[in-house]
Amino acid sequence: MELRKKSNGTAVKVARGGSREAIVEAATRLFLEHGFGSVSMDELAGAAGLARRTLYNQFTSKEEIFREMLLRVSGQLEDTFPPGIETQGDVDEVLRLIARMILELHRHPEYLGFLRMVVADSRQFPWIAEEFSAVMEPQTERLARYLAHVTAMGILNCRNPTLAAHQFMGILNEFSLWPLMIGRKKLAVPTEEIVEETVQMFLQHYRLP
Repeated sequence: MELRKKSNGTAVKVARGGSREAIVEAATRLFLEHGFGSVSMDELAGAAGLARRTLYNQFTSKEEIFREMLLRVSGQLEDTFPPGIETQGDVDEVLRLIARMILELHRHPEYLGFLRMVVADSRQFPWIAEEFSAVMEPQTERLARYLAHVTAMGILNCRNPTLAAHQFMGILNEFSLWPLMIGRKKLAVPTEEIVEETVQMFLQHYRLP
């Protein structure tokens, strides 16, 4: 790894090697620091330690590199909702487990940086928000299917499982994601308290007597 300067004089880290992984790592650093629209393919090639031609042999455009970054985010989301999580105990324990994993994802610096970039650049590049939503929505739909399942079993009464899924995640986002997004280093409420109060509030409304 070495330092080079962008055209504006800003120093950037340069990755060694010509793999797609090195290019994506360089793009992640530059996009998260400067924004998608402010980084050129020449700067990406320089940060990855590659000739421009070599970069284009791997990726035809910044858009393609962004989509490769999305695959990483998709993997992080799959880790948050791993296969079989719905079978890990009763509904209380499953919701606690999901809540803890969501809060852990919120603390991932790359995930937070990616969200900030999407928010900042989606007005100029609407397709960025659309493709990010396409990655996020399947996980929300999966939680909604679980809530529909426990409703069909007579455990909960989620008349609109999709709405209930967004409500559950919205409580977690309010206490964790948004404070971290604006730069807070520490949450005002302990993690386990957020988890427990979120689950209890949710079940108080939706659990059948």
